[in-house]
Amino acid sequence: MSRRIHARRTEGVDKNVWVEFTQLAADYKAVNLGQGFPDFSPPKFVQEAFCDAVNGGPQMHQYTRAFGHPRLVKSLAKFFSRVMGHEIDPLEDVLVTVGAYQALFCAFQALIEEGDEVIIVEPFFDCYQPMVKMVGGKEVYVPLRPKVEGSLSSADWTLSAEELASKFTPRTKAIVINTPNNPLGKVYKTEELQMIADLCIKHDVLCISDEVYEWLTYDGNKHVKIASLPGMWERTITIGSGGKTFSATGWKVGWVISSGHIIKHMKTIFQNCVYHCPTAAQEAVARGFEREYELFGSPESYFQQLPAMLHHRRGKLASSLQSVGLQPIMPEGGYFMIADISSVKVDFNDDSTKDESYDYRFVKWLTKEKGLATIPVSAFYSPEHGKEFDKYVRFCFVKEDDTLDAAEQILKKWSQGK
Repeated sequence: MSRRIHARRTEGVDKNVWVEFTQLAADYKAVNLGQGFPDFSPPKFVQEAFCDAVNGGPQMHQYTRAFGHPRLVKSLAKFFSRVMGHEIDPLEDVLVTVGAYQALFCAFQALIEEGDEVIIVEPFFDCYQPMVKMVGGKEVYVPLRPKVEGSLSSADWTLSAEELASKFTPRTKAIVINTPNNPLGKVYKTEELQMIADLCIKHDVLCISDEVYEWLTYDGNKHVKIASLPGMWERTITIGSGGKTFSATGWKVGWVISSGHIIKHMKTIFQNCVYHCPTAAQEAVARGFEREYELFGSPESYFQQLPAMLHHRRGKLASSLQSVGLQPIMPEGGYFMIADISSVKVDFNDDSTKDESYDYRFVKWLTKEKGLATIPVSAFYSPEHGKEFDKYVRFCFVKEDDTLDAAEQILKKWSQGK
């Protein structure tokens, strides 16, 4: 065809860090600490629930309720009513989606119009930016910054109250936050969330809160839902993930919890997009939440056991990085740890990457030359702030001990000049 085929909204959003670096890891058969998925199995109780669902009769292989399997929306509403301190209507206030990714897509499509400004706190999960662009919104960025040079914990990275307040204008429609944060691992404290909430209420702005890692917090840190703060239920879109909750990312079961007057618009997008999510996977996630409701807060709860297990692996990775001169920023939550690579001098000897940022060049070198795959942190920043943070790379520690041991051996050989 001689005429332009593509829609202009696809321009400038075609690059994807996951496509690029996942393929690079596969090409070089690297130990993959890049992409955020466990290489261990989900807990047996949800595996058994999935198998039971598949063998549960013909209805488990057919369409269920479009906006969420009845058993799942009921279990989500019951569970999170207790967590949020607000009575959630399973049919009006919950929408089940194909992963948290689609939940985000529905939120931006349903709520953001051309010309609306959306404040995005950096570092951010990389799909926020293209999703805002595709609906004609304008991204406005404000970064978390370390309070002091050489900060060693994600808790030391904070928002400037003055800088954040300056980003709100009459055109601001929403702010997007992610807690625990990917890639940093920051868990927002109540007072930090209250600062954001006060601005949302003052300027009549929506809050899209990506909370897929909510059960993964360490060292006594507690996840707080911004929707639970006074005046925030009716303006907050809370996004969750069955994959992250039960270590089953391939199931692609996500959800949105919000006031029905917001959810109804997201349902419009959903019903004209995918219409329906896999029935058996929804049934299994529902049974998982039913179990966790009964065990909530007890040592038998998976929400207690998983972070306890990952606490050890977080420490293991941090030690491995420190042993070769990479300074980890200890995460308070989530799947990931970023590390400062500025003290390590590498001769990349690769002209094909000379125009790229330092962290991109480092990650490509580490993957190709040493066989260890990671992700550059500047991919989680806007162009205006990326250079400020290109001395960091992201590692995933939600892996088997054998995988982390293999990564440690690669790092040791590198430090020994092998």
